[in-house]
Amino acid sequence: MHNTLSLEEIRARLSQYGMKATHQRIVVYNALQQMHIHPSAEEVYTLIHTANPSISLATVYNTLDSFVDVKLITKVSSQEGKGRYDFNTNNHHHIYITNTDEIIDYHDPELLAMIEKYLKNKNITNLSIEELQLHIKAKKINPEQEVGIY
Repeated sequence: MHNTLSLEEIRARLSQYGMKATHQRIVVYNALQQMHIHPSAEEVYTLIHTANPSISLATVYNTLDSFVDVKLITKVSSQEGKGRYDFNTNNHHHIYITNTDEIIDYHDPELLAMIEKYLKNKNITNLSIEELQLHIKAKKINPEQEVGIY
C-alpha cells in the first residue's frame, strides 16, 4: 500500500503539483490516502462530512477532478461508468468485482512486456505506450473473502 503523509507532507505534495494547500484540498487528500480503496466522490464526502460540514459534495467533486487534472490521483470508471478515484498513480491494472462493487489493483510487469512485444510483432510502429491499463470485469466466488493475488 502507501505510507500516510503528515499534514506538512500533504501541503508540500499539493504545492509540488502547483496547487494551493487549501483546507478543502488537504481534507479531501487526507481522506483519499486513508481509504485504501478506489472511492467515489460520494464515499469521500461521507467520510469527511461530519468533521467538515462546510465542505459540500460539489466541492469534493471539484477537488477530486482538480487532483486528476494535475495527475496527483487518477480516475477509474467502474463497469457502470461511475467515477472512482485512485490514489496510486503508478502504472497498474484494475480488476472490477461486479458482485461487491470493488476495484482492486493488479500489478504485472510481465503482462506489460508481453503486450509491448505483441504490438511490436504486429509491426505497430511510431507508437510510444504512455500508459496501459487492463480493466478486468470479474465476480468474487466468495464475497466474504479477499481476492488472492500472488
